[in-house]
Amino acid sequence: MAEAAVRYLRSAGAPGAAARPVEALPRPELRCVGEDERAPVSQRAFRDVLGAFATGVTVITAPPADGGPSPAGFACQSFSALSLDPPLVAFMVGRTSTTWPRIARAGLFCVNVLGAAQGELCRAFAVSGADKFAGVAYDAAPVSGAPRLAGSLAWIDCTIHAVHTGGDHLIVVGRVDALGTAADDPDGPLLFHRGRFARLSD
Repeated sequence: MAEAAVRYLRSAGAPGAAARPVEALPRPELRCVGEDERAPVSQRAFRDVLGAFATGVTVITAPPADGGPSPAGFACQSFSALSLDPPLVAFMVGRTSTTWPRIARAGLFCVNVLGAAQGELCRAFAVSGADKFAGVAYDAAPVSGAPRLAGSLAWIDCTIHAVHTGGDHLIVVGRVDALGTAADDPDGPLLFHRGRFARLSD
């Protein structure tokens, strides 16, 4: 899937692809766990322990691609700043995601950082197959044209810079073209901790 995205972006199909070539790292050598080695941790233990790490919550959006009728978007807590020079961010998406191919075809995306009052909006974008933008207020991000969701605390407008494989996920690196914050931030960010939403408290 990552290789398909890289091939697509290297073609003339993605805006900015010629100026910012996408490069994939070579595949790491894979091997099975030997019988004399400790077995991997269970998925349940992995989820329980990693759930102790509180994260912010974002919605990744992209403009319609290939003449499609609607934009794409999904809820994502696996988002991070990556580099100051050049300005890069990264998000992780499951390899089985049905939204990711639409974002890859667009070659562009906008990260919407959700506020504490946007839990229901996050849930709407976490559902697969629904019209996620029904009744959602947004305008177009200045460079990508991706939906910039009303009420978000911050937005980061990006071009896909690279895609790497990471187990059952893909690591998508975006080059930042524009960004901004909301004028008012009364409630702080929406947080996710131990499987549920949370918010900052004094």
